[in-house]
Amino acid sequence: MAYVTNSISDNVSVIDTATNTVAATINVGDSPTAVAVSPNGARAYVTNLGSDDVSVIDTATNTVLTTIGAGGAPTGVAVTPNGARAYVANSQSGDVSVIDTATNTLLTTIEVGPSTSPFAVATSPDGSRIYVSLTSGGEGASVAVIDTATNTVSATIGFGPAFGLAVTPDGSQLYVATTDTTDLNAVTVVNTATNTVSATIDTGANTAPFGVAVTPDGNRVYVSLSGSAGTGAVAVIDTATNAISTTINVGEVPLGVAVTPDGSHVYVANNDSGTVSVIDTATNTVSATIGVGGGPAGVAIAAVAMSPSPGLKAQVTSHTPVKVRRKPERKAIVIGSLSPGRIVTLECRLETGYGTEEKDGTWYRLAEKPRGWVQATQVRLLNPPASPCHAA
Repeated sequence: MAYVTNSISDNVSVIDTATNTVAATINVGDSPTAVAVSPNGARAYVTNLGSDDVSVIDTATNTVLTTIGAGGAPTGVAVTPNGARAYVANSQSGDVSVIDTATNTLLTTIEVGPSTSPFAVATSPDGSRIYVSLTSGGEGASVAVIDTATNTVSATIGFGPAFGLAVTPDGSQLYVATTDTTDLNAVTVVNTATNTVSATIDTGANTAPFGVAVTPDGNRVYVSLSGSAGTGAVAVIDTATNAISTTINVGEVPLGVAVTPDGSHVYVANNDSGTVSVIDTATNTVSATIGVGGGPAGVAIAAVAMSPSPGLKAQVTSHTPVKVRRKPERKAIVIGSLSPGRIVTLECRLETGYGTEEKDGTWYRLAEKPRGWVQATQVRLLNPPASPCHAA
């Protein structure tokens, strides 16, 4: 499911990515902007800029469970990989709200600084750091780095007004959309080990890069260019070279960008068109355009268990996407991936009898798409035991 915030119509469109149709529409607060989904797909957190709060959506029923007060004009949100905390950037009050997701209450508030206008939030893969973009660049800062162990700002990085941002799956690089009228239109690459700029990728005059998303394999970055004249566009960056490999035309004023857990498609919210463009990453072409509410701004994608199904259940325990292979072998072809926290239905267990050094001898066969094999060390059985497979 793809969750799209509609800032004008004050609701969230829920898109079934299997059919690319709107499955539900959920009323939330005033001017919803960003959305983030918990790793297990059970909750969606929506920042409501106009009402200074966060709506918590139960994705199984697509209803609002509760509303949590935040700071002034919340614009960005991210959930930690373990699902325990949601961090909310408050653009007007210059701080970050920390929500305890177990109780859906405000845990603490982290001061970022006056005149910084915190905007978007991203988390490191291990959850140890939170990156917050600063659109005003108060005191020369562009990104604030928060230590989640202490919930304090541990560092700031400066290079220009920052908007959307995303971390590579290995946590080594941070890609930041950087815009300052016509003078600065770029994606800034930050080395997270040193918190220094390692590259600057020019996107062209008046392009106004805005949203950023990295593919699960870390090979490409998709950046919405909200300032493109006429039809909006998405730039595709090759992370090996940090160069733009192609540009894809989408709707007008594209903002939020999200990649499906298997990396096969990218969903782009076109603010002025009232649509979502679906990009096929194999061809980097638009494969579908979906009408949503007024002023779509943010988008997040998660595997959601809409209703329970019988069978052996397991949950992905890895903090990064788990590869699904065609055969129960580590070197077999990868046919898909499972997102962190996802609950899947298994068919059976197979003991291959080798790989004891890397505990690679036990595999589970999936009973749902993608129909392949996952290593037993990367999932946790929820209702054991697992029946043995009769054949590989």
